[in-house]
Amino acid sequence: MPNAATGTRAAPRPRRLRRLIGRLLALLLLLPLVAILVFRFLPPPMTPLMLIRVIEGHGWQRDWVPHQAIAPALAAAVVASEDNLFCEQVLGFDFDALSDQVDAWSDGGRPRGASTITMQTAKNLFLWPGRDPVRKVLEAWLTPQIALLWPRRRVLETYLNIVEFGPGIYGAEAAARHFFRKPAAALSSREAALLAAVLPNPLAWSAAEPSAYIRRRAATIERRMAQIRPLLACTW
Repeated sequence: MPNAATGTRAAPRPRRLRRLIGRLLALLLLLPLVAILVFRFLPPPMTPLMLIRVIEGHGWQRDWVPHQAIAPALAAAVVASEDNLFCEQVLGFDFDALSDQVDAWSDGGRPRGASTITMQTAKNLFLWPGRDPVRKVLEAWLTPQIALLWPRRRVLETYLNIVEFGPGIYGAEAAARHFFRKPAAALSSREAALLAAVLPNPLAWSAAEPSAYIRRRAATIERRMAQIRPLLACTW
């Protein structure tokens, strides 16, 4: 419809709507990329999970430390427990594990998960807890960006500083001081294995008061650590 004041024709509404949607999509795509580039060098101030736990009343214990201030034993324990192919993944995915989970799902079984440390870093840094499809799609979108833009050392350093080790307890330094009354740099292999053992369910399991199951799990992780440590030259 012509504009009486200027004599020009206004853009049809569908076209303006498409432009608006396009700009919003571009913004949604670019904002995480900018954040990923910033967090490659700077510690993230907070994560969605931390905010959720504060609202739930769990408090907030966290003290970011550089990788030099974290015992290498904890890096070995986490890799041995969570992702023993961490150094080999170009895009941050374990494609063999993902294929196994797809096969299990197609056969009517229940997939047990194939989440790598890079995937967990993406989830912990930007997303909310849960297994809903939207979150999984976003995790899959963010993971390769982190894997390609960050060195392995930064991925593991960030993961060890933001992962939840207990209710309201985030990162290696806070966990080491809360559970063992020592800095993260002084963690023993056994203590590191206990911390790694509780990661699948940190709200229910305790590294300081481990159940028989957690003690057995930690012992298995500690045995694997001897095999993992020589491979961690990509990060430590």
